[in-house]
Amino acid sequence: MAAWVPSDALGQRLMCGTEYGTVRYVGSVPPTAGIWLGVEWDDPQRGKHDGTYEGTQYFKCRHPKGGSFIRPNKANFGVDFLTAVKDRYALNDERDVQHGTENTLVFGKKTVEFVGMDSIAEQQRQLNQLVDISVRECAVSHAGQKEEISRTCANIRHINLSKNLISCWETVTAIASQVQNLETLNISENKMKFPSTSTSVSSAFSKLRILALNQTEITWAEVLLCAPGWPALEELYLTSNNITVLERPDNVLQTLKLLDLSDNQLLDGNQLHLIAHLPRLEQLILRNTGISSIQFPDAGFGCKTQMFPSLKCLAINDNKVSQWSSINELDKLPSLRSLQCHNNPFMDTEKNPETLRQLIIAKISQLEVLNKSEILPAERKGAELDYRKIFGNDWLAAGGNWNPEKNKPSEEFLAAHPRYPSLCLKYGAPEEGELKGRQPLTLKNQLLTLTIKCPENPEQKPVEKKLPESMTIQRVKGLLYRLLKIPGSELKLSYESSKLEGKEVELDNDLKPLQFYSIENGDCMLVRW
Repeated sequence: MAAWVPSDALGQRLMCGTEYGTVRYVGSVPPTAGIWLGVEWDDPQRGKHDGTYEGTQYFKCRHPKGGSFIRPNKANFGVDFLTAVKDRYALNDERDVQHGTENTLVFGKKTVEFVGMDSIAEQQRQLNQLVDISVRECAVSHAGQKEEISRTCANIRHINLSKNLISCWETVTAIASQVQNLETLNISENKMKFPSTSTSVSSAFSKLRILALNQTEITWAEVLLCAPGWPALEELYLTSNNITVLERPDNVLQTLKLLDLSDNQLLDGNQLHLIAHLPRLEQLILRNTGISSIQFPDAGFGCKTQMFPSLKCLAINDNKVSQWSSINELDKLPSLRSLQCHNNPFMDTEKNPETLRQLIIAKISQLEVLNKSEILPAERKGAELDYRKIFGNDWLAAGGNWNPEKNKPSEEFLAAHPRYPSLCLKYGAPEEGELKGRQPLTLKNQLLTLTIKCPENPEQKPVEKKLPESMTIQRVKGLLYRLLKIPGSELKLSYESSKLEGKEVELDNDLKPLQFYSIENGDCMLVRW
């Protein structure tokens, strides 16, 4: 490659072999002759110093050994968009047809299937027939000749431009402005500069619905500066961008349905209040964002918040949420239907995963899916009945009473168990007999080892299961729905004693525990539906 250096090389992205970097210096480095490029490498292991050589600082690096000098003939400054497309799909005149390999795009954790690239190269020889284009890792650095893309590729709707050599947002705009019906754009893994002040709104992204900006070093302030140009945007992926603070979107992102902020260490949970009034936001993904608490202070116990009015799906996996009070707060969200909350400290307070699941279900009234597992009506009923019973003595001790006129539980109890009054309204207050001898939640009752059989479904093999003797029949049914993957029909349970062969006892009262029926170790539970 000739020792050519672009006139605007400073700040440009380049490749050297398989390594990516950014030009931080162009010029001489005495005592050597000729031009050198000072490069800050994406992988600091590739570098040798921080931009200082023989006591002179030529450029600065974030990492003390993230920089080095290379000769211009070692640098690949990339190609224009159309050249990459032609190479990628073997549509250059001098080349034979080659098979492409990629046929999916990944945005955050979501995979969007694209037209099979193998078949495109063979079936669609004309560039203007291409609809879905992936030029990932094709060293695209600029748009090329003005209007050339629109003349040549009239029907593009989806573009994957991830991991290329794009240095600035203006390049993205220059490409998109030539794609009239662009709906999906992935420019993740391009370290680029974004506008720092308001710019004139371009119509380049007027039909864009899905945008991925993962690992681009964009800030939330820069998102808001670009957002006026995204009037129809529905899904925005911003993972791994070191976003720490949010600002309230002012007349932008109002069409947004999905926002992924995973792997950004937010300053605190209150940052969420700043994006809480996006009217159409249905899905918020906050995996590994460092949040330790969630609060909606505008709503009291048992009331719904004005924040996140349309939010249906929330993912808070891999965070630092340590208090059950944050789970109580989620019941204030008026539209919440699905929650993912694995790997948070509050989950360590209860060793039994079944009990943990039941507690979350009982605390969030409208939840239909928890950690990707559907909550069936029988499981919800069992969880709520059990919750009502487990904390019944605490309710009495805090001023709860079977007489409505005397029922005045303390503020502390209501703060810890905001749904308790509504559960008493739904099922009635727990009866005195239910609460007698109730063991604390943390003490595990004796476990019964039972064989579970489905006599009317011989292909279903018997399963051995250990169950607490205090487990209600209702909760056993909820467990069996998931264990046996039974559709939502009504279960009928009975058991055969190992001591009385042939005698079958029906388990007919959902509110009674297993021990009520004198079930013992080694007995066989029969399941019919």
